Amino acid sequence: MSEVKLITTEELQKKIENGEELYLVDVREDEEVEEGIIAHAKHIKMGEIPNNLNYFDKEKEYIFICRSGRRSENVCLYLQDQGYKVRNMVGGMLEWQGDVVNK
Repeated sequence: MSEVKLITTEELQKKIENGEELYLVDVREDEEVEEGIIAHAKHIKMGEIPNNLNYFDKEKEYIFICRSGRRSENVCLYLQDQGYKVRNMVGGMLEWQGDVVNK
């Protein structure tokens, strides 16, 4: 099993500021997301990822986000095994300094 590619909160912030096309997926629970989510991130709870594989395109890279980076790492490992391009935001929302929106 290969290691999951990582992205720091600072790197992600720069990509957003540069207007790059990104595919962000927040895997936290509903009550966590109510506190704020990165704009344009799709919310799919960790436990619902296997039932939502049709959302993902194997040609695109997805950046996964959770509270601390642990759940999103597990999702990345799972999806990587399925052949998807993934990246984990290390530190999660605990380290995120950028803007959030309320869903």
